[in-house]
Amino acid sequence: MSKKILQLGKLFPPFFGGIESVSYELALGIKAAGHVSDVLCVNEVGKKDSFDDVRGVHVTRCASFFKFASVYFSLSYILNWIKSRKKYDVIHVHCPNPLANIALLFFPTRAHVVVHWHSDIVKQKKLKVLYQPLQNWLLKRANRIIATSEVYAKSSSDLQQFLHKISIIPIGIDPDKLETTSDGVEAIRSRYQNKKIVFSLGRHVYYKGFKYLISAAKELPEDYIILLGGTGNLSSELYQQVEQYGLTEKVQFLGKISTEELGDYYSACDVFCLPSIERSEAFGVVQLEAMSLGKPVVSTSIPGSGVGWVNKDGISGRVVSPKNVTALRDAIVELCDNPIPQKTIQQHFTNNFSSSVMVNRTLTLYSQLL
Repeated sequence: MSKKILQLGKLFPPFFGGIESVSYELALGIKAAGHVSDVLCVNEVGKKDSFDDVRGVHVTRCASFFKFASVYFSLSYILNWIKSRKKYDVIHVHCPNPLANIALLFFPTRAHVVVHWHSDIVKQKKLKVLYQPLQNWLLKRANRIIATSEVYAKSSSDLQQFLHKISIIPIGIDPDKLETTSDGVEAIRSRYQNKKIVFSLGRHVYYKGFKYLISAAKELPEDYIILLGGTGNLSSELYQQVEQYGLTEKVQFLGKISTEELGDYYSACDVFCLPSIERSEAFGVVQLEAMSLGKPVVSTSIPGSGVGWVNKDGISGRVVSPKNVTALRDAIVELCDNPIPQKTIQQHFTNNFSSSVMVNRTLTLYSQLL
């Protein structure tokens, strides 16, 4: 029987963040399974309302007039919610999402509500005190709560009184998401003189732990090079660290990498490294991207985070303690000297983290509600 599903998110591709990638894969998978699959989200500040058809998924992008503390403010979002809230069987809310929370509180729906808990609010601790009652109301209202890993759910103080509602559905990505070309991969390897390439990628923010990877570069052999993609508010500090350590030939900044080039960088590397240090890194989707192409991952055992659970130590890579420069170096060298078979890594990905697994488990959850 066909179901009508509306996802409430922040943004939606072509803006690709972690939450947006999940929303995108679910939207397409729900549609492919024969259900109505719509999305209500905001547009970036300064852009007008727009209505798009993305491979059969109807996406309503609402104009936002400003953004504060990662929250978009949009009157159009509320108005579009009021018009559409009675049309669906399931409302799937990606959180944290205060705007959607407010919409549901003041303009209720009779539909089943599924909250997709991507992470706790960690950084804005003072603002969270004000938001906590709204958040608790939404969690009480939810018929089910999706957590991306058991370890994260059990360590979240926000979720403790709602553990009976939780279903564990790991994030999944399309195994064909990243395109690669033999010419592109060869060009990258030639550019860096066939050195052992350690690739890392993400926003340059505090919890990503890139400064520890740069420190590890000092201890790596001379035939290694670290390629660091992404930008952020700590970029200038990372540049200064590299210059201070005299590592300009050993650590290269790539800036924002285009979608067309990303697969080539993963394929060209010998090891992918995610050196995150705080549970703001709840899952680490970039690990899945690396695994989908058979690349071993070095990541960290952040207490209360799913990062070290996603990367299975000895199967898809190595998991080391956070902020441990020597452990990062040793794990990188070990995986380069004794590589894990590509098929082993890809099998771990396919069995646990492909988009089809995520979509099928989510559809099963919907069926249980309806």
